[in-house]
Amino acid sequence: MLAITRHQLILELLQENGTIQVSELSDRFSVTPKTIREDLEKLEEKGLLSRIHGGAVSRSDVSGSMLPLQIPNTKHVPEKEAIAAHALRYVQQDDVIALDAGSTTLEIAKMLPDMPLTVLTNDLLIMRELMGKEQIRLVVPGGYRHRNVLVGNDALEWLARLNVQKLFLSATGVHDKFGLSVFTGELLDLKRAYLSGAKEVYGVADHSKFDRAALQTFAALEDLDLLITDDGLSEEVRRRYEEGGKVKIELASTKPI
Repeated sequence: MLAITRHQLILELLQENGTIQVSELSDRFSVTPKTIREDLEKLEEKGLLSRIHGGAVSRSDVSGSMLPLQIPNTKHVPEKEAIAAHALRYVQQDDVIALDAGSTTLEIAKMLPDMPLTVLTNDLLIMRELMGKEQIRLVVPGGYRHRNVLVGNDALEWLARLNVQKLFLSATGVHDKFGLSVFTGELLDLKRAYLSGAKEVYGVADHSKFDRAALQTFAALEDLDLLITDDGLSEEVRRRYEEGGKVKIELASTKPI
């Protein structure tokens, strides 16, 4: 079994039970206790659990949205709406944009005005949102359905060949060491395909995603032209991420105008 698969199963067991034991995991996965302790150490480094003597416990500050995809993720809706409204400042008539799969990019789709625009997406919920906007040219890759996303090797090759002016990219976790990360391999490959053809990349993630890392990194902070989050992000965290020119961050206001 690959380590990445074992890590995901460990997190799923932890989500179900609240605690896990090294000895039980060692027997379940037929690996040594040393291997399991190394697994737990790596997951703790990413902020996904807390180690205790002989095992690990779940962290109360790690929300369910950090674990594999929920449909839809309804946490932090006001923050996501604020981020979406801020992101629309960078969308102009006749642009060719891509909306990565995610709850924040779905909010962008909801707020997009019905104007001449080409939108590429593999997210079925975003497609449904945009179908009623007649002036928007909706471009959809092929593939098979994986939850609310279309995936497949043919779609990946096609996405990589497109000339996208602006990509709005979501993430499960944003970390100053591990970059932007996600849990499932299908989404990782899709995000990398989007990145390979985009001229400008805008990350969109609410403040709860910061200092968190999911299992697989798909982009470095330096790959982003801009990272848009909400004003719930502390100034200390913002400075830490911006120092050394890693990434430029803009805060979307959640306060009523």
